[in-house]
Amino acid sequence: MNRTIAIVHNAVTHPARPDEADVLVQVAAVTSALNGLGYYPVPVPCTLNLAALKQALETIRPSGVFNLVESLENRGSLIHVVPALLDALAVPYTGCPAPAVYATSHKVMAKERLHLAGLPTPAWINPFPVDMLWQGGMDLREDRHPQNSTAPQNQAIDRVWIIKSVWEHGSLGLEAEHLVTGTAKTVSRLLKTRAMGLGGACFAEQFIFGREFNLSLLATRSGVQVLPAAEILFPDTPDSRPAMVGFRAKWEQDSEEYHNTPRRFDFSPADTPLLTELNTLARRCWHLFHLAGYARVDFRVDSDGRPFILEVNTNPCLSPDAGFAAALDRAKIPYADAVHQMVTTQLCSE
Repeated sequence: MNRTIAIVHNAVTHPARPDEADVLVQVAAVTSALNGLGYYPVPVPCTLNLAALKQALETIRPSGVFNLVESLENRGSLIHVVPALLDALAVPYTGCPAPAVYATSHKVMAKERLHLAGLPTPAWINPFPVDMLWQGGMDLREDRHPQNSTAPQNQAIDRVWIIKSVWEHGSLGLEAEHLVTGTAKTVSRLLKTRAMGLGGACFAEQFIFGREFNLSLLATRSGVQVLPAAEILFPDTPDSRPAMVGFRAKWEQDSEEYHNTPRRFDFSPADTPLLTELNTLARRCWHLFHLAGYARVDFRVDSDGRPFILEVNTNPCLSPDAGFAAALDRAKIPYADAVHQMVTTQLCSE
């Protein structure tokens, strides 16, 4: 039996942002797990030189690929290219298939699909530059107060928005101080000025004040398993600052946000209906986008207890200190066992 597994990951150039360099931590963790399981992992960094990647795989002749590619040349819009190449080469790989990676990594495309499926996602303003005519985005001509509002009916609504990159992940550019307030029409004018700093394309999403959750999912031979829900807490966030997990909270270890955003898995009985709903929504996302292997769904929950799907992450961070590993630990699934499950369900059976 061929027990060689190529761990394909995006090449890291130096100096690198902490979110970019983290893939090397994931490579080390997966390599250690595979070694302990009796496999022969071979890390393979890749760039836009796809011919070189093809040659490397032909030389190694692995039983499959453990896919840790998060971008190419630091461009999140190319995250689907390697799994698409692996499909063309008929090389099996872990994680989600190329179409699912593409459809979820384009955040507006993902929101459009959620919207059309009747799944809750925050209102949004279509991206700049315009790439397609997305039906679910705010109609800038009709951003008015609802009929039951006491405000004048011809007065546009001021909302709080967060401007996001269309493609880049890792919470790039997301911080509480970057929230903007205004009507959809006025905020749409800001997108052009923000696009270059957010990977070249951005959109605005209505900010949901409230709680923040994420649910990790792991494929098994009998179906998808939703791991325990995690809530991010903001114990020392002042009332004057909206509570959210931004770039600093995820990656900058010397920041206040990094140390003041713990996660919890213990909830009161009053939260049971909400947790059940989050579980159902995560499963619906899994089936809607035809996910496979493993994934994570991020939520905000408003003050009325209504959940909203923020993102479907088809390549969640597998670092030992990240949320996916924490959810595994809560579910009493050893990290190495989860890696073994990923390999045996998608690359080779034993």
